[in-house]
Amino acid sequence: MAEQIWVNAEVVEGKLTRATLEMVGKAAELGDAEAVLLGPAPPDAVETLAAHGATKVYRSDDPVYREFLSLPAVQVLAALIAEHRPAVMLFASSYAGRDIAAALSAKLDCGALTDVGDLALKDDGALEATIPALGGSYQNTSTLSGEATKLVLVRPKAFDIKANPKTATVVDVPAPGDAALRKIRVTERVTTPREGPQLEDSRVIVSGGRGLKAPEHFAMLQELATLLGGAVGATRAAVDAAWVPYALQIGQTGKTVKPDLYVACGISGAIQHLAGMKGSKTIIAINTDADAPIFQVADLGVVGDVFKVVPQLIQELAKRKGA
Repeated sequence: MAEQIWVNAEVVEGKLTRATLEMVGKAAELGDAEAVLLGPAPPDAVETLAAHGATKVYRSDDPVYREFLSLPAVQVLAALIAEHRPAVMLFASSYAGRDIAAALSAKLDCGALTDVGDLALKDDGALEATIPALGGSYQNTSTLSGEATKLVLVRPKAFDIKANPKTATVVDVPAPGDAALRKIRVTERVTTPREGPQLEDSRVIVSGGRGLKAPEHFAMLQELATLLGGAVGATRAAVDAAWVPYALQIGQTGKTVKPDLYVACGISGAIQHLAGMKGSKTIIAINTDADAPIFQVADLGVVGDVFKVVPQLIQELAKRKGA
């Protein structure tokens, strides 16, 4: 009998997150994929989870999970885990995922692994997880054994999204009524407006770092990205300097991306940044320093002034497009 592999399904801005669909697909590879979906969600959420491999969805649309922080979700998940004893439960490495998984680990006295890039179940029931270290330069292997449910926090873009159509049964889950679980209310949510292609889904990313020297120079990166049909990203140094918003940050403390093409402009290649983009299929680096670490991971390196190279690229691409 296949093991139950559960996924904590998250909804952000009215739709299931990419990480949720990635995890459901991986869960279906490991065993019987089942999802827990708590709180308001789009009308087709169950069908979407089933389309990616879920065979069962534990569902409650009660707004308590959205109006209050993690306590209601932790209470319900702990009860469900105690009743059904899934082998593994996967969480996205989001703020909500980390908060809930940490609380469950303490409440259930069970093991948890974080920042996981891949995982497998052994014949003896142990969970073997691969965890990237030092910006992906090394891969550590950690093992959780025992009969308790294994909690796993998964890195963004760890798995591909795959269609795996199933028919999912829905199990209604009652919302908790304990007033003690409603101590911390969410009073406001602030959404940063975003325009153009989003980093997580873009096939082309043009990214800038400290070498751009000033915020106005990101305009030429935007022009290049537009010609390539891509999005603009940035390093933490550029974000900390307030040149661009945090939503554009790529790296260990920002987004993890895996585009077909990543163009690094004026980026030295600090290990924290490499952790967020090293999985790109093709990396082009432009930097005046021939010894910059970025060239060690680049497929094509241009040792030159970004303020000369990028405008020439823009000019040539515009000419080819007839712009």
